[in-house]
Amino acid sequence: MNYFRVLNYQQKIIHSALFNFQSLMLVVLLTICTCTYLRAQAPALIDRNKTGVMGLFWKAARIGERLSPYVSIACLIMAFQFIMY
Repeated sequence: MNYFRVLNYQQKIIHSALFNFQSLMLVVLLTICTCTYLRAQAPALIDRNKTGVMGLFWKAARIGERLSPYVSIACLIMAFQFIMY
């Protein structure tokens, strides 16, 4: 019986992490920062895919370029939250 309780407890942790807003924001910010960095280093890698699913990375790079002060402030806030909580 104890094995099943531990298993259910671990499953609850896994499922709750899927819908965690803070984790979602962290993934979005890291994607924006990574795409912006990759576009600065190798523009052809990001610019050749402007449509479709891969176009999301091009759009993330654009957001990072145009809104870089706001993205950096959001990264600092997330870092502070990650350290404190």
